[in-house]
Amino acid sequence: MKQLTVTKNDSGQRLDKFLQKAFETLPKSMMFKQIRKKNIKVNRKRCTPEQILCEGDVIELYLNDDLLIKRKVHYDFINAPKSLDVVYEDDNVILLNKPQGMLCHPDGREYVNTLLSSLKRYLYEKGEYSPDGENSFAPALANRIDRNTSGIVIGAKNAEALRILSAKIKAREIEKYYLTIACGEFDKKSDTLSAYLIKDEKKNMVRVLDTFSDGAKKIETKYRVLDFSDGYSLVEIELLTGRTHQIRAQLASTGHPLLGDGKYGKTHGRFRQELCSYRVKFSFDADAGALEYLKGKEFALSDCPVLTKFKEIKSSEG
Repeated sequence: MKQLTVTKNDSGQRLDKFLQKAFETLPKSMMFKQIRKKNIKVNRKRCTPEQILCEGDVIELYLNDDLLIKRKVHYDFINAPKSLDVVYEDDNVILLNKPQGMLCHPDGREYVNTLLSSLKRYLYEKGEYSPDGENSFAPALANRIDRNTSGIVIGAKNAEALRILSAKIKAREIEKYYLTIACGEFDKKSDTLSAYLIKDEKKNMVRVLDTFSDGAKKIETKYRVLDFSDGYSLVEIELLTGRTHQIRAQLASTGHPLLGDGKYGKTHGRFRQELCSYRVKFSFDADAGALEYLKGKEFALSDCPVLTKFKEIKSSEG
């Protein structure tokens, strides 16, 4: 018999989700069967897979030890890049300025040189994250941006913060603004673009459609032209939906691909699009619980590389 006590970071999630994270050798079908047979209990009582765990709950598992091998703790993040550009930080959340060229998450080929690994190393060395002391939680990113897009990414230091951030992003109560340099001059200085996006997993590309098609998802992108010089527009983008390559593909579909975008634009062979997530606003409508103190707060980069690039374009024109 094995016994686990639910910690603060374990609470708020379903029992089955927790067990799948905690024990890597426990098959899902076996887990459901043992719950039905009352060989898995919570607080010495019968439980259900969908039961929400609370801090302090005691889980008892009357199973063979070979089914209850705890997940292996990997410390690969110790070798991640140490330097992090922290835009804002408190006990619950951290806003990071991701450089162009860095992945947010491992992609099957790169596991260590990622923003997430650097975040784990940063919190580990600060004493705010101990893998051995966690049953199921690890610091996480609440959103992501493309490898060759720079700018603000929101991180969660604990499970409660991650749940709240994920819910607020889904409810569009966290506003994300980007700066980009797009080719050409726009007919309208501001507009909201609506279309449908369908992804080609094999090519890691998307297509933008005017009408709905099977597998497509609706996309909405709000833009505002801030300046124009030498054939290029400096544009502020507000993402109303967050889909893969949304900004790049949708602007390209209107005839305004991003400068440096070799995938959807004209710069073949170059994949360093001028796109930066430069501003975030916590515009909560409903109560945000432990993160309510962030309501109305806004954070922006003091030094945006896209703005620097556009100033170079203007100065070269002159």
